Amino acid sequence: MAVIEYFYATHSVYAYLGSSTFSKIISGTDHIIIHKPYNLPEAITGIGSTKIGDRTEAHLDYFFRREIERWSEYREVPIKTFLPTHHFNSLVPSSAMIIAGIKLGLEIDALAHAMMKFHWLYDADLADKKTLTTIANSIDIDPMPLLALSETEDILQTFKANTVEAIERSIFGSPTYIVDGDMFYGQDRLELIERALNKPFQYDTKK
Repeated sequence: MAVIEYFYATHSVYAYLGSSTFSKIISGTDHIIIHKPYNLPEAITGIGSTKIGDRTEAHLDYFFRREIERWSEYREVPIKTFLPTHHFNSLVPSSAMIIAGIKLGLEIDALAHAMMKFHWLYDADLADKKTLTTIANSIDIDPMPLLALSETEDILQTFKANTVEAIERSIFGSPTYIVDGDMFYGQDRLELIERALNKPFQYDTKK
């Protein structure tokens, strides 16, 4: 049994592209998944990386268009737009809702995936509570307890703590999976993660 720390932003296209495959990999296993939604834009600058808005047009065209096109086709995950209308809205409401679900003991994988799917396929605003209500209802989760709890200081502090932890551990982006201490950055590492869950790679934790 492995412990997988799952760092992601709820609006992350690459987390969305890998979400279904990740679920398939862990389905039917007893691996422990620890969801850690965090503030990706804050963490990007926190670890010293270049902000998205400061990257070159060529970089953005490759990483946020061509790569998305290829992985969408390869993973058979539909995407309607390469930049949702509300993409730069706050991540707090959706992330807090996920954390609230964890606190309430819910199986949260489906809700996290639904948020990403609605954002990238239906142009959903993840900062809008009515939209979050619709998303939760679509997978038969009662949104009211989650929304109520999501505004409490404890939940908001957890979101902040996840972000601080991501910076301190140099989490390079979303998604990042840490399997028993071994970091795998990007959904393109999922095949390596599947192998690691069956046969861990040699890893010197003292380095």
